[in-house]
Amino acid sequence: MSGGLTHRLHRPGDSPVHRLPAHVKVLALLAFVLVVVATPADAFAAFAGYAVLLATAAAMAGVPGTVIARRMVVEVPFVVFALLLPVLAGGPRVDVLGLSLSESGLLAGWNILAKGTLGVVASILLAATTDARSLLVGLARLRVPARLVEIASFMVRYADVVGDDLRRMRIARESRGFAPRHLGHARVVAQGAGALFIRSYERGERVHLAMLSRGYAGSMPLVDATPAARADWLRGTALPAAAVVIAVATWALS
Repeated sequence: MSGGLTHRLHRPGDSPVHRLPAHVKVLALLAFVLVVVATPADAFAAFAGYAVLLATAAAMAGVPGTVIARRMVVEVPFVVFALLLPVLAGGPRVDVLGLSLSESGLLAGWNILAKGTLGVVASILLAATTDARSLLVGLARLRVPARLVEIASFMVRYADVVGDDLRRMRIARESRGFAPRHLGHARVVAQGAGALFIRSYERGERVHLAMLSRGYAGSMPLVDATPAARADWLRGTALPAAAVVIAVATWALS
């Protein structure tokens, strides 16, 4: 895995969060998400505490709130579904701002919205503070199957290449006067997608042959396999440990 492997989601920095080994951050993310998912939907104070923890982590990492807000667009379909649940669900109804909403739908929608948002924000922080190469090395250290790690590495490496091909094909069509305005133009777009698939497939074959000619034997070498220090584990587990404390305190007070 080349040291030049980067991704636009990553924001370079030298914060304590950036310096944590990737596999420590991945495990911390999984543990935090598990705590959030296991929290009852009506534990509102616990969700507020989790949000404060993520805000603190974002401040320590130097990731602006505007960046997080822009990248949360991926959550829009879940937000729409959560907002529709109170309207479409059955059961006892309650009036909210003149609307008759389902009580169970309100709680279910809140559950999806709160847990989904916390998980998405935590994932955004992981992507913003961990470059792609380190993340792949971290997955390998966590004993993720080597084939999956290799597939992920090629996806990250060649996603921009395929995207550039698509952009050049669009520019070529537009330079020839093509401007899609109705469904009749779908055939041209489909032909372009097919040509892009064939081109990508052939590129994959050439890359594979090039790797074999350079001694590829079925596994990619790890560039950085330095184990995490105890201090790294202590810092990395601070977030999920604090989440566990909040969850237990909320349960005890209730």
